[in-house]
Amino acid sequence: MNLSATVILAFGMSMDAFAASIGKGAALHKPRFREAFRTGLIFGAVEAITPLIGWGIGLLASKFIMEWDHWVAFALLFVLGSRMVYEGWKGNHDENAEPVRRHGFWLLVTTAIATSLDAMAIGVGLAFLQVNILHTAMAIGLATMIMATLGMMIGRFIGPLLGKRAEILGGVVLIGIGFSILHEHIGPFF
Repeated sequence: MNLSATVILAFGMSMDAFAASIGKGAALHKPRFREAFRTGLIFGAVEAITPLIGWGIGLLASKFIMEWDHWVAFALLFVLGSRMVYEGWKGNHDENAEPVRRHGFWLLVTTAIATSLDAMAIGVGLAFLQVNILHTAMAIGLATMIMATLGMMIGRFIGPLLGKRAEILGGVVLIGIGFSILHEHIGPFF
């Protein structure tokens, strides 16, 4: 695989993380660059590891992974998105409550895993090609880190415009990504 194909693949793999990080950034109260970069690092690290795992599994379980990865991703994104919608809908009625300035580590890791399961399937496919998997995985991780950091910063500006509805919108985006993944793998629902 040449450099341009690797770059296109890397940024293509980062789009789900980009969309999810916009929602995450919008749900926070004015996230700083440090928090955006932290999110980008977590998303990038997970996105770099998953194709390595997929590549390692390779031929042994490729059929199983490709049959189930979209359902696992959908379930994780649906649960996380539903939780965000619920929290946004329920709202925080305490006017003196401290605004949320940081997402929990495990929430970000779970979201990153859910948006990177397609990268694991790509890793399985890359096992059949003559590619340097380490370079490809690093490119995917770097692109995802950049896009997730950028998404958080975009979410920073969208969040104040939407107020508490930003968390609802972020949840709807995650659920939408889940349905998009299902649509890609099993076709139209209707």
